[in-house]
Amino acid sequence: MAKMVIKRFGVFSAAKIYAVVMAGMGLIFGIIYGLIFIIFGAAMMVGSGRDTGAAGASSLVIGLVMMVAIPIFYGILGFIFGAIGALIYNVASGIIGGLEMELENADASYTTPPPPQYGANQYPPGQQQQYPY
Repeated sequence: MAKMVIKRFGVFSAAKIYAVVMAGMGLIFGIIYGLIFIIFGAAMMVGSGRDTGAAGASSLVIGLVMMVAIPIFYGILGFIFGAIGALIYNVASGIIGGLEMELENADASYTTPPPPQYGANQYPPGQQQQYPY
């Protein structure tokens, strides 16, 4: 088993990863919230009255905007807080040491692949049969 220590994170690298992960989560939440607003907006539009129809239409628009805006907002916040988190980790690991990990080789007996076996109908490299096409 090899012990390794993570001393530093690349700030921009961590920020990009956090941005992508948070944008993905924002997409899920945006679709859920957007569908809720769209369903309630459609239900309000079906209801009688002039005010409920206008409120239902605005709820439909808000639902569609949420499906686009929430992932973008989450991605931006993920980038910012990913960079801040990496900076905090880098400062803390410089003071108290990095995060220790124990790594183990999954298959320690495997080092190199076995050499190829040539059968009766196979040719070794450099002596392969040439095809006319």
